[in-house]
Order: sequence, then structure tokens, then C-alpha cells
Amino acid sequence: MTYLKTAVLLAGLVGLSACEYGPDKSIDRNIDAHSLTDLVAGIWVDPNGCDHWIIDDGFEGYLSSRLTPDGRPVCSGVAAPSTVTGPFQDGSFVPDLL
Repeated sequence: MTYLKTAVLLAGLVGLSACEYGPDKSIDRNIDAHSLTDLVAGIWVDPNGCDHWIIDDGFEGYLSSRLTPDGRPVCSGVAAPSTVTGPFQDGSFVPDLL
């Protein structure tokens, strides 16, 4: 029984140690790898009229909700629903073929 407890404890510690480290998700790791802060975001307005930050660098895309400082969604009416506005494809030399 002691061996079983030791094995379970060891497995738990190994599992927890894996949570501590991971890839840096602030860096684009594709062909034109660079910091995501170098890319330019546009705004996609969802069908409900709420805004989302959008970036397209040719191979990968990034999307995140626009939120107020207290966490509420921003629904500003910056564009018609289901529309993208702004230079969301700028900042990358890779062309978007779609």
C-alpha cells in the first residue's frame, strides 16, 4: 500500500510541475516569427453588434473580445454586424490568400 501512495504522490507532483512552464504565447512562431505586439489589430463586429480585436498574419489569426476595464463587452457600433474594419492584416509580409 505504501508503494501505491508513493506512486500516486509522485504522479501528482510530476503533473503539477508540467503546469509551471510552457511556450511563450506572446510570440508568433510561424515563418515570419515576431512579437505579437508588432502586428496591427482591427475590429470584427459579431452578429450581436459586439466588438472583437482581430489580427491576421497570413498563416495564423488571433481574436479576442474587446472588454471595458471592468470586464463588460464593448458593443460600440463601430461597424455593421458581421463586418471587419481596420488594418488587421498589416504588420506581416505573408500574403493572405483567402
